[in-house]
Amino acid sequence: FRLALIQLHVSAVKSDNLQRACELVREASAKGAKLVALPECFNSPYGTQYFKEYAEKIPGDSTQKLSEVAKECSIYLVGGSIPEEDGGKLYNTCTVFGPDGAMLAKHRKVHLFDIDIPGKIQFKESETLSPGNSFSMFDTPFCKVGLGICYDIRFAEMAQIYGQKGCQLLIYPGAFNLTTGPAHWELLQRGRKKKNLWAGLPTFSEHRAVDNQVYVATVSPARDEKASYVAWGHSTVVNPWGEVIAKAGAEETVVYTDIDLKKLAEIRQQIPILSQKRCDLYGIEMKE
Repeated sequence: FRLALIQLHVSAVKSDNLQRACELVREASAKGAKLVALPECFNSPYGTQYFKEYAEKIPGDSTQKLSEVAKECSIYLVGGSIPEEDGGKLYNTCTVFGPDGAMLAKHRKVHLFDIDIPGKIQFKESETLSPGNSFSMFDTPFCKVGLGICYDIRFAEMAQIYGQKGCQLLIYPGAFNLTTGPAHWELLQRGRKKKNLWAGLPTFSEHRAVDNQVYVATVSPARDEKASYVAWGHSTVVNPWGEVIAKAGAEETVVYTDIDLKKLAEIRQQIPILSQKRCDLYGIEMKE
């Protein structure tokens, strides 16, 4: 099946972001995409100073438009993420809609992005956001899909749980920045360019893909050098063999790739790590 990642240019005008996102969803559907994904914070600028101003209830205006366009195009739509307000708390939340417009999943970012890299970037989502407390998966006629948002990708246990639960595709809407982006979003690309000791290392997404023998898609906003938080871009899809099969640059674009589940099955048969795990010695479990 065809997957489309929408690397959207996000402005300060919510209505413009929603309109443009829906236009690109329709474009992706017209080109054969059956599953379409938007980036993190697709309806608002990314930043702790914006979350409260742009926050909505779910359901609300933004999710209603996502529902309508998913139904109109008869596709599965991963709605990136939006700032959500619920019970006086704010969350960074991804919603998923099916071809009938029904909401299939709602993932609140589990791991909040609190980092301090001296001289480069300091950011603390927990100043305004609360963390989610659950894993999020949804079924399609093609395969089961697991969800994370940006910083969630750094926590390997989440991806392992999704693999154990039968997911064959993991989607991470994310907005890495100009410090963490070149360092960790695509290590292999950097290694090849510099020909240094990093050469030959897998991409950041590949760790999740290879370790769990799944497809991994990361969906970034387009880069806006004038924004207070500048996203890295480079939305990427990696296959279970660790190969980058689709990748964007920094500009607004739609990335297309065909997800080959037969190839996934072949890889799992050739290197059967899922059945060879020593569960008598170790294990990762999802707590209820």
